[in-house]
Amino acid sequence: MNLLTIILTALLDIVPSGDATLVQLQKRDSILIADQVRYGVVIKGVEKDRQIALPDFSAISSDTLALVGGWQLDTMQNGRTIHSRNSKAAAKILLKPFDISASIVLALFEKGRYALPDIPVLLAGGGKEDTLLFKGLEMEVKTMPVDTSTFEIHDIKGQILYPVTFKELLPWIGGGLAAAGLIALAIWLIIRARRRKEEASKPKDPAYIVALRELDKYRSDKFWAPDKQKAFYSGITDALKFYIDDRFGVDAPEMTTAELFDALKSDKDITPQMYSELKDLFERADFVKFAKHVVSDEDNAKALPLAVSFVTTTYQADIQKEMNGEEAAAN
Repeated sequence: MNLLTIILTALLDIVPSGDATLVQLQKRDSILIADQVRYGVVIKGVEKDRQIALPDFSAISSDTLALVGGWQLDTMQNGRTIHSRNSKAAAKILLKPFDISASIVLALFEKGRYALPDIPVLLAGGGKEDTLLFKGLEMEVKTMPVDTSTFEIHDIKGQILYPVTFKELLPWIGGGLAAAGLIALAIWLIIRARRRKEEASKPKDPAYIVALRELDKYRSDKFWAPDKQKAFYSGITDALKFYIDDRFGVDAPEMTTAELFDALKSDKDITPQMYSELKDLFERADFVKFAKHVVSDEDNAKALPLAVSFVTTTYQADIQKEMNGEEAAAN
């Protein structure tokens, strides 16, 4: 108890005000070692212009008894605490005498009976001063009872291991599969990028080689059957269109037959006879593809040689031009 309490006791009239209060924070039928208790008083009928002074109990702390929390004040009405956030209720209470609950939190760490100190409270203001003395309480601290007749010391047990369930493994399995999928996707993308790079670095075959290679796929007369003629004529004309695109600079794959031959009619490398035969071939292919026309075996037999002849003839014309240009440069 500090100097303030000693002065209050010596100089002021002490008014007995009943016993202090003791509230166990852990709700049990007894107080055990290390339990915390709230020790304090309830001051009744405090007027609004009065002030209170409470003793300093920090000196009571020891190895067996600790002061966990300092003084906490609560305004009360009819035994219920009025929280400070409820400003309207608090203002209403201040209009008439009210109660104040003041308490500290203690913890005890040794078995035994404790005599808690008396709590003197100074009430000042309104032209008068009073000291209220609340009688301290006794408190018994117990330990957990042990039946010595049946007590047996056992070795310390290791951690209990429970079997792992599939539900617990499921997130790990899902994560592993997702990681494996991402790794596989990354490997596939790397391989694909390398292949594209290798293909891009390889020299491309000339257009006439590509065209002749595609035309060679339709060399069998099995394509002359009525149900396969559409694939036969589509394959031949598509190969010729890509060759014409590269050789003559005409966007043949995007043109109709009429537009294509209108663009080729002025080209000097195509003879009138070849122009006429090739145009007949494309028109016949249109009938097969769009009108379900069935071509005779005689016309089917002429289709592929005509396409091959067109590619080789125009390609040889290119070679001849290059040779003539080289001879002219040499002369």
